[in-house]
Amino acid sequence: MSNLSACWKLLRAIAHALSGWWIIRSTFDRLTPQQRGERVRRWAREMLEVLGIRLVVQGTPAAQGPMLLVCNHISWLDILAIHGAQHVRFVSKAEVRRWPLIGSLATGAGTLYIERERRRDAVRVVHHMTEALRNGDLVAIFPEGTTSDGHGLLPFHANLLQAAISSGTPVQPAALRFADAATGESSTAARYIDDDSLATSLWRTLRAPPLLAIVRFGEPQSAQGRERRAWARSLHEDVQQLRRETLS
Repeated sequence: MSNLSACWKLLRAIAHALSGWWIIRSTFDRLTPQQRGERVRRWAREMLEVLGIRLVVQGTPAAQGPMLLVCNHISWLDILAIHGAQHVRFVSKAEVRRWPLIGSLATGAGTLYIERERRRDAVRVVHHMTEALRNGDLVAIFPEGTTSDGHGLLPFHANLLQAAISSGTPVQPAALRFADAATGESSTAARYIDDDSLATSLWRTLRAPPLLAIVRFGEPQSAQGRERRAWARSLHEDVQQLRRETLS
């Protein structure tokens, strides 16, 4: 795709991001949680369209909480893709809160932040997650802890699963894949790993041919007496299987 077309999409994306910021500042206080969720879902779908990405939802996302969503992590676009299917409260690294404009949008959407450099901060976040789940929220985590290249899964960290165990909340596994819309083959255009900056990843996405964001939801499950490490290993297999199913 030409640089001119990519620049046009970038301008439209900035305008759409600003419209989301204005909605949060001007109307969110007057909306019910359900109305906020629908606004976020609609805005995310529209942003994906602006970026040239078509959302494909397979399976059934939870219609309401409490539920903890567990998904693999490839890109900053993962959040848009999942929000486009169902609004959730993400657990995200604290630095996102400081990103210009994006931080305001993430906070407005109900994101919970974790200081990954501070190991003990996980205890605080688990407490807030447990409280949110007991209040009936939909919360989402990326248990790999960082992004991967999308060709496989990194090991799952188990700490944040304690919130589901403590609150007696079911967990729904999900898998995400980005693909070339013309061929269905997996695409690395949206990757955000290693030395990639947000700007680099965004520009590569804007210049890519049309993409698919495929989100496949599995069946909700309970802990069934498993402690968090055993559950994390089982969920890793579940997400791996769901990812394989997006390839078929």
